[in-house]
Amino acid sequence: MSDGTHPYRELKLATRLFGKAPEALEPAERRRVRAAAEKQSEIEALILATPEAAQVHVPEPSVDDALREIRNRYPEEEDFRRALEAAGLELDALRDEIARDLRVEAVLDRVASRAATVSETEVEIFWFMHRERFRRAEARSLRHILVTINDTLAGSERAAARERIEAIEARLRKSPERFAEQALKHSECPTAMNGGLLGTLPRGKLYPELDDAAFALDAGALSAVVETELGFHLVRCDAIEPASALALAEAAAQIRIHLEQQRRGVCQKSWINALRRQTAA
Repeated sequence: MSDGTHPYRELKLATRLFGKAPEALEPAERRRVRAAAEKQSEIEALILATPEAAQVHVPEPSVDDALREIRNRYPEEEDFRRALEAAGLELDALRDEIARDLRVEAVLDRVASRAATVSETEVEIFWFMHRERFRRAEARSLRHILVTINDTLAGSERAAARERIEAIEARLRKSPERFAEQALKHSECPTAMNGGLLGTLPRGKLYPELDDAAFALDAGALSAVVETELGFHLVRCDAIEPASALALAEAAAQIRIHLEQQRRGVCQKSWINALRRQTAA
């Protein structure tokens, strides 16, 4: 059980900083978490004492939703209750802390809304100075054929499934243009209805085994048989879209979001620092 003065904040910070429950922290980690929790509590107290905070109301349904989101991280109610006990929290106290968090966030959002609007010129300057950041990843237009393995179903046992996919592969080595036809006839994936088309994808969208096979292919090439937890696959690369730089028009929305978030953060930090100076004066 946490014996700190800010159990809810310590619980959040232990997870955020170290991916651990407070009771699992090493002594140095625990000291860092407690110091951060103390500092956070002081800043929140300053924020909640401002005129801006007096104008903020957090609806009860918002608190309910946030509490439900935390509860849903645990598979069972008993797991949730044990986590609260380990953190030194009662359910009502947790609800109060969530409401406090939401109120602080609402005040900071209100403060951030004072930030100056990002202009088109600023977006363009940022793109010009950081063009290397804005690139489209290599992508490939891919098709596949799937033959599943099911040892409880006659004709779909592992050996039979392997034999079927190898027979399809042999046909396609002779007649590559038949891929869509073979997918329609033999693939056990819903993509069969569209000739096995997976779409144009960057790395990381498929099972790792399929990803590795697909991105090793030349345009128009067929993979060897690939096995995943779904079964046996054949992958065809129809076309390769190489990595390329994004034009300003393509990158503008992303840049604007980045600059707006940056500007909002600066506005919030400046406001908080002013509060702290006023308190210290």
